[in-house]
Amino acid sequence: METNQHYIDRLEKKGVKPTAVRILVFKAIAEAGSPVSLLDLETRLETVDKSTIFRSLNVFLAHHLVHSIEDGSGSLKYEACTGEETCSIDDMHTHFYCEVCHHTFCFRGIHIPVIHLPDGFEMHGINYMVKGICRECARKEAGSKQIDA
Repeated sequence: METNQHYIDRLEKKGVKPTAVRILVFKAIAEAGSPVSLLDLETRLETVDKSTIFRSLNVFLAHHLVHSIEDGSGSLKYEACTGEETCSIDDMHTHFYCEVCHHTFCFRGIHIPVIHLPDGFEMHGINYMVKGICRECARKEAGSKQIDA
């Protein structure tokens, strides 16, 4: 767990004024361990209203402090960028969406292949999402099948 000064330094380095709310929101994202939605943040930060969190997320996206992930759940998920200047290629890792528990997992060890676009096209991001059933839900499902048999 990092100190608040670490988060203040990250915000300032990206040109974002480190207000108390922005520090709270960025810290919640960075310490979540997996991508989080606006609703997840609203639940974690009970004292901060949804519109303030949303505005902070937009500032973070514009300054490349976080990147967004579309996992098919109907809401964007947000994850802290690890790159110092911008979201690095390491931030563009594979994600897994469990269709049972609706949790999105990061598979940082499974990198997205490098894509070479035709001339005139410029990539700003990439999203590689695998959908299925996570290990825990598969284990529960297997256990319930044994009970039924």
